[in-house]
Amino acid sequence: MSDLLIKIDKTLRYHACRAQRALRSQWWNLRCPPADRPVIVLGCSRAGTTVVYKTLSESPELGTLQRETHDFWVDLHPLEEKHWNTHALDAADASTQDRDHVARYFYTWTGRHRWVDKNNQNGLCVPYLRALFPDAIFVFVKRDPGDNINSLIEGWGKPDKYATWSGVFPETVAIDNGRYTRWCFFLADGWRDYLRAPIEDVAAFQYQAINRAILDARASVPAGQWVEVFYEDLVRDPVAGYQKLYADCGLAFTPEVRAHCEQVLSKPYDVFGEIELDKWKKGRNRERVERVLERVAEVAREMGYSPR
Repeated sequence: MSDLLIKIDKTLRYHACRAQRALRSQWWNLRCPPADRPVIVLGCSRAGTTVVYKTLSESPELGTLQRETHDFWVDLHPLEEKHWNTHALDAADASTQDRDHVARYFYTWTGRHRWVDKNNQNGLCVPYLRALFPDAIFVFVKRDPGDNINSLIEGWGKPDKYATWSGVFPETVAIDNGRYTRWCFFLADGWRDYLRAPIEDVAAFQYQAINRAILDARASVPAGQWVEVFYEDLVRDPVAGYQKLYADCGLAFTPEVRAHCEQVLSKPYDVFGEIELDKWKKGRNRERVERVLERVAEVAREMGYSPR
């Protein structure tokens, strides 16, 4: 196909998709159907939430945007309105307008009333999300503190990827003696105490804050709507791990999904180097990680990890 034909094809597809979304939006406005048992992925940044989200997106029963939705959610409740204190939202922040806006948006873009969503801040917003969607299924992805904190430290070195939302920021960031100058991932209560802290302290704070928020919210969600998965289990045996996850979410584990899971480790999403468990023990951040492990030991134990 010539370059001109390729360009024409892309243009036609673009306008066809726009027209389709416009029709879906109009249909939704006439019927106002609610979202149906959305699947919402939770977990600390760098815990493996992206690969879980992408693998759930393979389900023919779920609509998916195939992208993180941070900007969409934060536009509903801008950080400026909360004085930049936190990305967290609670049930009091939920409204009928929010519920309708979210349901319309996901239906318009995916054509489905049941969909899967993931972004870094979901874990701080479980009470809010549950108030919007009482029938939602929450998938909590847990990761060993050593590997997760190590990956957070590595992520902080990639601000063009993980700090795109913090370009306009109310504070001067000078973490690790000024090595890190842009805030990455998410804001939790107390983040200002870490503006000039060592990077391992910041990573431990984020690991502790978001996992504590998720654990605290767990009791308010019916057992049948709460799913927990160890990232390590998905690495050791992806097919068995995802088959159980699909079953827990009430989704069919089709032959196509199985085939995807058989290859998922060979096509890593958003991973720094080779997928490996206990990678932190052989990495350049080992001493830094060791220094803060005791600080997160209690929340790690509640998540199901034994002390080292």
